[in-house]
Amino acid sequence: MDATVKSHLKKRNPNRIRMSRQDKVFSALNYTLLIILTFIVAYPLYFVLIASISNPRLVASGQVWWFPKDIMWDGYKEVFSYGQLWTGYRNTIFYTVVGTVFNVFLTMLTAYPLSRKNFVGKKFFIFFFMFTMYFAGGLIPSFLVNKALGLYDNWMIMIVAGLISVPNVIICRTFMQNSIPDELYEAAVVDGITHWKNFTRIVLPLSAPVIAVMVLYYGVAHWNDYWTAMVYLSKQETFPLQLVLRGILTLNQVDTGLIQDYEDLIQRQNLVELMKYALIVVSSVPLIVIYPFFQKHFTKGIMVGSLKG
Repeated sequence: MDATVKSHLKKRNPNRIRMSRQDKVFSALNYTLLIILTFIVAYPLYFVLIASISNPRLVASGQVWWFPKDIMWDGYKEVFSYGQLWTGYRNTIFYTVVGTVFNVFLTMLTAYPLSRKNFVGKKFFIFFFMFTMYFAGGLIPSFLVNKALGLYDNWMIMIVAGLISVPNVIICRTFMQNSIPDELYEAAVVDGITHWKNFTRIVLPLSAPVIAVMVLYYGVAHWNDYWTAMVYLSKQETFPLQLVLRGILTLNQVDTGLIQDYEDLIQRQNLVELMKYALIVVSSVPLIVIYPFFQKHFTKGIMVGSLKG
């Protein structure tokens, strides 16, 4: 009997909080809702993946749901056969890496003085930045200004067009106000450290979570930037991946009036369907692979940066 009691006591965790019946029901509903939301988000990505290697006829007839059927790699073979694809990948990686570095650095540099209490003209500059969020010049004035600056048909437009995002500046400013103690700044002033050293040696190292958020935000924006390239670039050697993929899909569109053979027409249409799914996978996989490495910092940074200062 004593052995049974001791064994029972060992199994019980003294630190465990016993949940009431209502809490258990609430937790069950939360988990159920999260599972449903996860399925809603993840299944379209999974479907695109299996549809890209399945027979298009089976996909169109609704026979492909959970597993690929009649596996064929024609879509990927056709997509990867275009030499311009690798040029687009190279350009997009360059635009994303270089653009994100400039974006993050300038955003943090802008947010730093706005987070200081003794910054002269702080309210004016905050109003100035906030004003641009609600009133923009529009496409035509922006195009004329960029063209006058020599950025038309210039690869630099992919980096310069959106150097600073005002919402991101606000997030970084709030993070600095809430997460970096004023005592650190005061100690730095006593030690004779300049604002530049204060920014590079104290602020940047302590802002790793929000920097990870900015890297993800700006990186995704650069990777998916399609509109800027379509408006400002005309040289194919400067095209980003998204514009190249659009060109590949447009080039392979089927003109039913030019193809007399019915079987050939069906085959071409099936190939185009495969290519559509393959293009989505080719453009999305890099971001899906990279995101888990930023997820930890992303959650922490966006929660802290979204608090009111």
